[in-house]
Amino acid sequence: MERRRTRRVRRAAGGAVALALLFAGAATVASARGDGDGAGAGDARVPGASSADAGFARDMAVHHQQAVEMSFIVRDRTDDEDVRRLAYDIANTQANQRGMLLGWLDLWELPKVAPGGEQPMAWMAGTGGHQHGGSDTGGSEHGGHGSGRSEAGSGADGVLMAGMASRSELARLNRLDGEQAEVFFLQLMTDHHKGGVDMAEACASLCSVPAEQRLARGMVEGQQSELGLMRDMLAERGAEPRP
Repeated sequence: MERRRTRRVRRAAGGAVALALLFAGAATVASARGDGDGAGAGDARVPGASSADAGFARDMAVHHQQAVEMSFIVRDRTDDEDVRRLAYDIANTQANQRGMLLGWLDLWELPKVAPGGEQPMAWMAGTGGHQHGGSDTGGSEHGGHGSGRSEAGSGADGVLMAGMASRSELARLNRLDGEQAEVFFLQLMTDHHKGGVDMAEACASLCSVPAEQRLARGMVEGQQSELGLMRDMLAERGAEPRP
């Protein structure tokens, strides 16, 4: 009973973060466009195509899309109320955030695809974070990306960025049912959130648009809260995050 009460409190906190992001949407768009804080549309702070701001917007939009996809998969693979509610919260929050990120790219008149074949997460160079091109998931069940903080391959088995699930893992999630699907989803989403937190923390340090930095900090707060919730939910099922 105490564990269920803790989950309800955490879900309420996560919902409050999501609502705050939604209610701040209009002001956020105005600020990102350069209309807020006394800046004009032609303000020099509008980021360039290779900036951290643009890179984060592009990469996190892709990262979020997979989280939404996994959430919809597990929703149809289990009847567990808690897992379905978590999946709905993640899908709803990240779909809205993805819309904001893509909207900023439109407002900045920047491409949604990295210029010149630039690798995903290249904007994070120098943060002590991820390297690219050296890791291969090999299509294994665990994808080779561990906690989400390991190196991301150049699209090996569909893994474009740290924490993302591979095509093999998504296919496996689609085959599982009940508690097996719940555990695998929670493990995959734990990896996914850890990779997302790393990216959001990097944007909070490197991005120049205040609205985007605020959104990134909100992502860190919300996803860290969900990481604690998912750890508890795994423990209830006799499982734990992947090593």
